[in-house]
Amino acid sequence: MTIFKEKLDEEYLTISEVKPLLQDVEAERAADEERELRYELARSIEHVNRFAVLDPEESRELVDELLELEKVDEQTAFKIADLLPQDRNELRALYAQQRYALSGDELDAILDVVAKYA
Repeated sequence: MTIFKEKLDEEYLTISEVKPLLQDVEAERAADEERELRYELARSIEHVNRFAVLDPEESRELVDELLELEKVDEQTAFKIADLLPQDRNELRALYAQQRYALSGDELDAILDVVAKYA
């Protein structure tokens, strides 16, 4: 017999948007002496503290601006907002598994949007 978990909802978030959520969890766990941070949670908190560069509002604005571009889908927009690629090679790495390749102009358009926020 197999028990499956049903996915009820899915929502993409940037690292910057996750940071305050994890800070709330960390504060809640710190207030209760009997509950300790699991390894995975501690590593997640460390990760967002290290890599969250933008404010949550800025990261959401960046995603919205990226979604206006033709070749950027939702998942890729969130990856770009998290990683903030600085050059074409870094950006190409995000598109490596896609079925299409971006032209130099398309790459430059995405990098121009990222440059406004980075």
